[in-house]
Amino acid sequence: MKTEPRLPLTRERVLHAAIQVADEGGLAALTMRRLAEVLGAEAMSLYYHVANKDEVFDGIVEVVATEINDLVDKIELPAEGPAWKPAMRARILTAREVFLRHPWLPKVFESRTDANFAVLRYNDGVIRILRAGGFTNDQCHHAMHALGSRAMGFVQELFTPGPGPVTPEALDGIRAMAGTLPHLAGMLLEVAHDDPGSTVGWCDDQAEFEFGLDLLLDGLDRLRP
Repeated sequence: MKTEPRLPLTRERVLHAAIQVADEGGLAALTMRRLAEVLGAEAMSLYYHVANKDEVFDGIVEVVATEINDLVDKIELPAEGPAWKPAMRARILTAREVFLRHPWLPKVFESRTDANFAVLRYNDGVIRILRAGGFTNDQCHHAMHALGSRAMGFVQELFTPGPGPVTPEALDGIRAMAGTLPHLAGMLLEVAHDDPGSTVGWCDDQAEFEFGLDLLLDGLDRLRP
């Protein structure tokens, strides 16, 4: 019986397999051993392409940011003058669509400390739109700080009671706070989000994301000369 030839192991295959593993089981499932199993390879052979898990995470950021750049490059909207705001909104929400497909991604992006060219290229496009809108370089600098991770489509949360959308365990934890933190607990219990399809983080769902984004864009627009 003739067997199919095994595909050669490449860095690209390793990184796409890593994304697949995290999609199926979350970041906790992403180990070098599990990655080797998915690829049908020996664990040691992975180290010819990625030296360690940190390099896997760096590579994932590169792959995802490149995918985002390819998508936003296809947006054909004017950005001059007041048109900057809808152009920026479209760019950011397009990037967010990728994060919604991989809710574990923000943790990987937040963990990286070295500059990645694909991420820098994305940010260069953000500044291009701001400049086309009439913002000075100094205002662009302030805008990038104000937008933070939101410029790329996700919110770096202050705290995370649990991964992904609200779980019964997370709600129990909030109820337990009610005696000592009544106002915080009352707010969280009323506004808890539980729609996995629109959620990247525990409190980073689509409605909240767009609410914050529009506030920032409206505020920045008032600074425009």
